[in-house]
Amino acid sequence: MSWRWEYDPSEEYVTGGAPPAFVAEVEKRADELVRAAEALYLDGSSFQGDNPRSEHVRVPGGMFVLQVTYL
Repeated sequence: MSWRWEYDPSEEYVTGGAPPAFVAEVEKRADELVRAAEALYLDGSSFQGDNPRSEHVRVPGGMFVLQVTYL
């Protein structure tokens, strides 16, 4: 298993009309969250804890909401 982030339902839907600088900050933070998850849980399928709740993350220019899901 590998960790990754994605737009849901699609990049066009999620980012439509957002300033490019804001989108870049969100993507940068998403990349950081993936690296942290990889370091903490080398094998995500072995994670046995509760599913984290959604989280609001502030970045320059605004904020975004993330939800960690396990597949």
